This record gives sequence, C-alpha cells and structure tokens, in this order.
Amino acid sequence: MSIGLVILLVVFAVLLLLNAPVAIVIGVATVMSAWALGHDAVIITMAREMANGLDSYPLLAIPFFVLAGDLMGSGGLAKRLIDLAASLVGRFRGGLALVNTLTCMLFGAISGSSLAAISSVGGTLIPEMNRKGYGRDFNIALTATAATTGLLIPPSNVMIVYAVVASNVSIGALFLAGVFPGILVGLLIMAAGLIICIKRGYGGGAAAAAEVPKFGSALWRAVPSLLLIVFVLWGILCGVFTATEASAVAVIWAFVLAVLCYREIPWKALPGLISNSARTTGVVLLLVAASQAMSRLLTREQVPQLVSDTLLGFSADPITILITINLILLLVGVFMDMTPAVLVFTPIFLPVATGLGMDPIHFGIVMIANLCIGLCTPPVGTCLFLGCSVGNSNIASVSRAMIPFYLAMIVALAVITAWPGLSLWLPKVLGAME
Repeated sequence: MSIGLVILLVVFAVLLLLNAPVAIVIGVATVMSAWALGHDAVIITMAREMANGLDSYPLLAIPFFVLAGDLMGSGGLAKRLIDLAASLVGRFRGGLALVNTLTCMLFGAISGSSLAAISSVGGTLIPEMNRKGYGRDFNIALTATAATTGLLIPPSNVMIVYAVVASNVSIGALFLAGVFPGILVGLLIMAAGLIICIKRGYGGGAAAAAEVPKFGSALWRAVPSLLLIVFVLWGILCGVFTATEASAVAVIWAFVLAVLCYREIPWKALPGLISNSARTTGVVLLLVAASQAMSRLLTREQVPQLVSDTLLGFSADPITILITINLILLLVGVFMDMTPAVLVFTPIFLPVATGLGMDPIHFGIVMIANLCIGLCTPPVGTCLFLGCSVGNSNIASVSRAMIPFYLAMIVALAVITAWPGLSLWLPKVLGAME
C-alpha cells in the first residue's frame, strides 16, 4: 500500500473520530492523499473533479425529492396513512405496533425519508402507544427500524445516489427492485414486533370496532397520497418522464395536497420549508462532489482492483465473499451515515460483486438494505437518535430494545442477498432492465 493511501485512511479515520462533517472528512483526506502521491496542481484537480462529479442530470432529482418529502412530512399525510393502516391491521392483537410499522412503510415510501417518517408517524403513534401500555423503548425501536423501509420502497434519494455512482444503472429499475425487499423488511419487523407484543402482553386484546377506522373511508382519504408512488413509477416505466422529471411532478403533487387540499402548510411557512430543503440538498450534493473526487483518486491508484484481487484471493466461494462484503458494510454502517457510505464504498465493492456475476441492481439493493441497519445503531445512527428524541428516551435503553429488530433486519438482508429474484423479478417483468 502506497504512502498516499495510508495517509488517506489515517486522515479519514482521525477526522471521523473527531466528529468532523463527513464531506469535509472526505475532501481533506482526498487532498492530502493526492498531494502525498505527487499529483500536480492537486487543488485545481480536486475542484475540477468535484465539479465533474456534480455534472449529472439524474442528481437534479435529489433536491426535488427532498422538497417533496418535506412537503409530505409537514402536510398532514401521516394521519391519513395511520387511519388506513389501522383499518387494515388495527383490530389484531398488538394492533398499534402493526399500525406503526405499516404506516412507516407507507409514509417512508411516499416521502422517501426515514427521518420524516419517524418525526411524523412516531410523533403521533409513540405517545399513543405509550398511553395504551406498550413499552416506551419498544415503541421507539419499532418506529426507528420500520422507518428505514422507506429507503428501499421507492422513490428513494439514496437509490439515485447509488445509480449515479455505479453508472449505467437505471434509476427506474432500481426503484422497482426495492419494492419487494422493502416489503420483506417491513413484514419481518412486524413479525418481531408481534412476537414481543404477545410475549409481553402489549395490546392485550383486539381493538373495539368503534376504534378502527372503516377501510373504505380511510382508503379514500389516503389515495391522493398513495398516488404519488403510482405517478412516479408509472411515469418512469412508461417513458412519460425521466426520474428527474418525476421528482418535479412529485413536488407539484405534494404541494397541491399539503398546501391547497389539506391546507396543513400555510403559505407563510413555505419559504422556511424550502430553505430547509435547500440546506439538506446542499449537504447531500457536497458529499457527492467530495466522494466523486475520492473515487477518482482511488480508481487512479487501482484500489478497487486491489480490493477485488484480495477478496477473490481470500476465497473462490461467491457466498463467502458476499458474506464478507456484508460484514464490512455492517461495520461501516455503524460509523458512517448511509449516503457517504454508498458514495465511498460502491466504487470499491461493485467491481467485486459484478466479478462474481452479481447484477449491479441487485448489489445496490443489498448495499442499501445493509446500510439501513446502520441507521439504527449507535454511535451515529440518525434514525436511532431521532427516535430517542421524539420518544423522549435514551440511547442505551433503546439500543437494547433494538436487538430483536436488528435480528429481523439481518435475516431480511440474508434473504435479499441470497435470493436475487426478490429484487430483480419486478423490474424484469415490467421491462425496466431492457
């Protein structure tokens, strides 16, 4: 290993431990490594590669989907989706736990944001579950893990990031590939929650009929929100618009619902909401720019080839190599947020996966499902921290309550990894991979 790569790893690790912003960590580590490797005009080269990294039409979808998610999160959709979920599963034992999980799946899919799901759904259901005798830490753990399903069920910003970094990967096909894996994760989280409810006596009996909304009326109220997913996928698959244009359609639809129809967002609140979306977008795009520069540096130094040769030399068994990659990504997810992890490690591990005959779309779903677990683990799990804030608890006690849900997500990850058809069947049937 060259001195430049050693410097890259050391600077990266030290700045990360010092809790510096990840984009700064990546940028500084890349500049210092490039300087040590003797690349001329390193600052100019770095600036050029950061600019080139952002020169991508699909990346324009990110600010629109972020804004659509913020509009959905503040626009009264959560209550309508909670009623729909309650009409479907609220009458069963442990019904509120099932309602919580199903609503997080629906809301996370529509908004594309796990954090918005925790804030909106958790802010309503966690206090209600507390009043009904469910354990506080259980409620938070359930909400935090269930919210991550929205990153697999389309539309999802992290899928756009992966598609851009991987190149030659269809965003539409990737969206479709996440549907069944996202549902699988949600169902296993439901199963884990139901087992705990039965064991501890939470939600001890079926809800009274008067407490459960009528399915017909609940569906009618929720349909406008659910149509967002239909519009996005239908438009992309039928060639009516690209993923970027679909994101603009999502903003228009979210605006119509939240501001004009439901009137949950007053006009005077829009500038602040748009400003918040712009800040979020700025953080994401700065990460993309810095990570693209690092990826170019790693490619020039043949790091992906080195990692590929090392892993393939370690074992000739594809299953062993995929398990190794999953273990590394699980460890990465503990210390790094999802977006920078996808940006940094996709160029490193994707060549290994494709060398084993793995479809890049399948690998993308495996990577995202893996890193979703990291969103719920200390010390940097954003879903865990936000859940504790919303539910008014502490990290230590909630982390213990997370264990059954970690196991459920790991089982789902194993199935997603070992069964490519779960991810690839839908895009193949609908012709998205042609």
